[in-house]
Amino acid sequence: MTATQYLADWRPYPFEIDETRLEFHLHPTATRVLSQIDFRRTAPGDLVLDGAGLRTLSLSVDGQPIDPALIHEADERLTIPDLPDRFTFSAEVEIDPQANTALEGLYLSGGMFCTQCEAQGFRHITWYPDRPDVMAPFRVTIHSDQPVLLSNGNPVEQAPGRAVWVDPWKKPAYLFALVAGDLRAVSDHFTTMSGRDVALNVWVRPGDEGRAGYAMESLIRSMRWDETAYGREYDLDVFNIVAVDDFNMGAMENKGLNIFNSKLVLATAETATDGDYERIEGVIGHEYFHNWTGNRITCRDWFQLCLKEGLTVFRDQQFTSDMRSAAVKRIHDVQTLRARQFREDSGPLSHPPRPDHYQEINNFYTATVYEKGAEVIGMLKRLVGDDGYAKALDLYFTRHDGQACTIEDWIAVFQDATGRDLTQFKRWYTDAGTPRLTMTEDWQDGTLVLNFRQDIAPTPGQSEKPPRVIPIAIGLIGPNGDEVLPTTVLEMTEAQQSFRFDGLGARPVVSLLRGFSAPVTVTREITANEQALLLAHDSDAYARWQAGHDLALDELTRRATGAAGSRALVQALGGVLDDAERDPAFAALCLALPGEEEIATTLAARGTPPDPDAIHAARHALLSEIAEAHQTAFARLYEAMAPQGPYRPDAEGAARRSLRLACLANLSRRDGGARAEALFASAGNMTERQGALEQLIALGRDAQALADFEAEFRDNRLVMDKWFMVQPLRAAPDQAVARARALAQRPDFDWKNPNRFRSLISGLTANHAAFHAADGSGYDFLADWLIRLDPVNPQTTARMCSAFETISRYDATRQARAKAVLARIAALPGLSRNTAEMVTRILAGLNRAE
Repeated sequence: MTATQYLADWRPYPFEIDETRLEFHLHPTATRVLSQIDFRRTAPGDLVLDGAGLRTLSLSVDGQPIDPALIHEADERLTIPDLPDRFTFSAEVEIDPQANTALEGLYLSGGMFCTQCEAQGFRHITWYPDRPDVMAPFRVTIHSDQPVLLSNGNPVEQAPGRAVWVDPWKKPAYLFALVAGDLRAVSDHFTTMSGRDVALNVWVRPGDEGRAGYAMESLIRSMRWDETAYGREYDLDVFNIVAVDDFNMGAMENKGLNIFNSKLVLATAETATDGDYERIEGVIGHEYFHNWTGNRITCRDWFQLCLKEGLTVFRDQQFTSDMRSAAVKRIHDVQTLRARQFREDSGPLSHPPRPDHYQEINNFYTATVYEKGAEVIGMLKRLVGDDGYAKALDLYFTRHDGQACTIEDWIAVFQDATGRDLTQFKRWYTDAGTPRLTMTEDWQDGTLVLNFRQDIAPTPGQSEKPPRVIPIAIGLIGPNGDEVLPTTVLEMTEAQQSFRFDGLGARPVVSLLRGFSAPVTVTREITANEQALLLAHDSDAYARWQAGHDLALDELTRRATGAAGSRALVQALGGVLDDAERDPAFAALCLALPGEEEIATTLAARGTPPDPDAIHAARHALLSEIAEAHQTAFARLYEAMAPQGPYRPDAEGAARRSLRLACLANLSRRDGGARAEALFASAGNMTERQGALEQLIALGRDAQALADFEAEFRDNRLVMDKWFMVQPLRAAPDQAVARARALAQRPDFDWKNPNRFRSLISGLTANHAAFHAADGSGYDFLADWLIRLDPVNPQTTARMCSAFETISRYDATRQARAKAVLARIAALPGLSRNTAEMVTRILAGLNRAE
């Protein structure tokens, strides 16, 4: 296993690069790469270059071969001492893209050459200082018989079999990109705010041109929004996006040549859901926004990854909020954070947004870096205000353009722009764990005192946590539903702190953590009636939703531990349904009960080991009660939300479809699936068709629908990924593992394709009761496939290991079964360092829990 890397050990590279020249002679199994790199010394030290899996043909300095006796090669590094202050290092290497199943560096996807170099993939292409703080302009020459040859920057020469691209902007090697293949372009153009014309292309395989239009529209909206919201203008003559079928990640922001997983580019009403359309828009925005927050200004080292990713996620969240519903977007973001990042923070994989050590950097592309990193930016903006944020960002772009930066640089910009001392706030970057915010109330003679306490549980390597700055946005709601105090932000800086409100005529209900103003969990005493009051009257949409969600979560946790149920939630949802047509998307969110994983997380936080079977039974029973109580309203709304014209992937249409499908789920519990069968047969869009199919699977009436779906879409790889996913996801827990095993035996289960593998395996692991089956069958199934995939694709394998990260919360029998399969994985000879690190950390967490 690779030695642990520590932030404290970082040292500047002793050379800068004036220009990098690369020449590729592409061949599926024997690609030759010639490099010429102009180095200039900036400090004493040897030349250290990274390389992995390279067949080195020649090495030279200023045209003279290097004496092999002077070269020290070890641990995928080449060290050359005693070099002059200026020199050109040249290398010729040979690589095998066809054998590159790990999809790092240069590889083949369906006969197309493409690259993925973040985080450390460029070392699989040639010898280079593969670190983000070494930046250079690139000139790239490509020789190939492929008809389309693309790289970063601007094209300066295009001829049959040859293309030359020049990127004048300094960039690190992780932003290098190359694509060569038989592709078709969907083209448009954009005129920047200074009047420059930029050619835009979305490159797809032949036959996919009709599915790339929405991606192009999203790109144009992103470019316009970044100019309006941040004043950032695009800086090259061309912007290219390429859709790739085999890709470990969602997309990559390579300068001027973004490479995308094809599922985040291709869409039509018949093949993509509303969620797919929103993700396409959001991810295209995310990668485009990286042009400034990631490319023009990058991170100094990989410990600072959240600097570019957290900021860019925050920017893409703002973009989607402006394009769609800000309230619905905020609720979705909080749901994602809790489902992924809170789970991460509470287990053995917990780490700060800026970790201080790692073994394999690919394992730190996590929800903590991305989603929590974005929440930290949001808190910072809330603390300094909109004007302060705008001033700080302008200063950031002016001061650090063309640089590789740190969290310290980022904090300093805000301090200099606003005059605030942010020393304490920085703990959000350096300390792991989710703070627990406990609130109690004292009420007397028109005065309300709110008492807060913040606690942060120990996490691996961090046993004690000093208090953080927590912005707590509150409002006060009177007994009649009127707002008596508009949104006010309280800044908590101590472990315990109180805030006083005088002159109140009656005791109000506190609307707490409006807009989810800080990524914390909340403990408070609140009655079901008070939660229902907030659900009905709170002026903050997030707080309204949270009140209903908490009401449902309290009900479900009581039932899952054997307590009797109440009617409070069922009655409160009646009010939501009465007002549903005014805001269909919000109503649909309120109707969605907390998932089984969230119920388990809540029980574990309260000191009760969760029982997956009891949780599933409790949720199923409550859903049945809701369906029975509101059948008339569900039937009325189902018809009212029927399509009113051709499908449009906009917020209004998506909102109506989300409410209609929420009603269908409830109606299907009473009509045996009759409406779902009818909708599956008649639906004119994938959103409703997949929604109907999921209900039929849950009811066990899916055989004909699945056969019809497969017959229609068997040649569409992305749609068949959905087919593989929904079956184990929606199947009854006692049938899901068997169904996943059967699907895994099909010839079209192309397990070497990351999308297909994730679809099936994640479908099962997201079925909470099935994955955590008491007999351990879910654990065995996952482990068998992780063992098979690891030699082929370590990155995807390691990420899928996170399904085991919460196992220490369950009973001793489940822990023992999980520990046995993890030990089986850990004992494998030749286990990748990616997977070995993940398994080791999870096993360590289990050992600590014993």
